Formats: sequence, structure tokens, C-alpha cells
Amino acid sequence: MTASTNQKKIRKITGVVVSDKMAKTRVIAVTRSKKHPKYLKYYEVVKKFKAHDENNEYKAGDKVVIEETRPLSREKRWKIIQKI
Repeated sequence: MTASTNQKKIRKITGVVVSDKMAKTRVIAVTRSKKHPKYLKYYEVVKKFKAHDENNEYKAGDKVVIEETRPLSREKRWKIIQKI
């Protein structure tokens, strides 16, 4: 087996920064469409993630890409990698 087959695929998600009030932490809202099982209508579901921002460079309203990482605190499991 090679080393590349054992590596886990890193998840990346796009979202919008909704809060920049914490030091080195941003709250990212990720919106996705979900289909209702009975009525078959699509509706939006918003989930919020806390993401690490080392230099406090991203502000509320910025569209960003976050990437899964090791646990950085009790709730932070993501880090911001770029602005779109």
C-alpha cells in the first residue's frame, strides 16, 4: 500500500462569514438545499461552523472556503483557507 491510499480526503465547504467578533475565530454560515421527503419541495437549511482565522483578516459578509482540520478548541474543527 502506498501512503496516498491511506490518506483521508479533506472536506472543503463554501460559506459566508456571519460573525467576526471573536479573536482568531469566525462563524461561517453554510447554506444547502434539501428536498422534503413527502412534499418533494426544496428548502434551504443553514448550518453554522466556527472556523479558525489566524490573522483576523476575514470580515462579516465575506464568501470563504473552509477546510476540515484537527480539533483546535471545543467547537472549532475548521479553518478558513481562502476568500472567494
